[in-house]
Amino acid sequence: MNPDDPVETSSFRILRSRIDLSALPPLSRAVLERVILATADFDYVTDLVCDELALAAGVAALRRGVRVVADTATVAAGVTGYPVICKSGDSLSARLARTAHITLGAAAVRLAFSEAGPGAVWLVGSEPEAIFEIMNREVEPALVIGVPVGFAGAAEAKDALRDSGLPCLTNVSEKGGPPVAAAAFTALWKIASREEPSG
Repeated sequence: MNPDDPVETSSFRILRSRIDLSALPPLSRAVLERVILATADFDYVTDLVCDELALAAGVAALRRGVRVVADTATVAAGVTGYPVICKSGDSLSARLARTAHITLGAAAVRLAFSEAGPGAVWLVGSEPEAIFEIMNREVEPALVIGVPVGFAGAAEAKDALRDSGLPCLTNVSEKGGPPVAAAAFTALWKIASREEPSG
């Protein structure tokens, strides 16, 4: 929480007056609070699937300054204060998507890997196919925040990500999206940069 931002301070106060998340582990609580603030949706309390060890690995990676990759520009736009690789606007991604018959987000992930390398943090908020690309490319992520939104394959992609054994943060339902991916990342980045205590 930023004490210099009265709107954020007030939002956290209102949130905490409506629901008590103090029993959750600190990183899971921080992520869940940010996601609820970004969406005004308390259903994420039961929908978000947080693995405290995976989140801790993500925080440690961010403290080391690893690369962060977003599947689409809308996800990347939600991240401030940390450089993000996003190839979805590149003409090469559009060509690859057409020739390989994959989505633009999946093409962007495929092209980003050579720049990001292993150990990156991957943010997927728009394209379910980007999750399968991450798994198929064996990118050895520090963390995958996989919360794409949609009726066509989003829940199935998130199920597959959880089953893959990769360190991840997902949700169970078809909802999600760029604001959720960005909020989850922001929670971890604030902890990693010591702007927000984890306890």
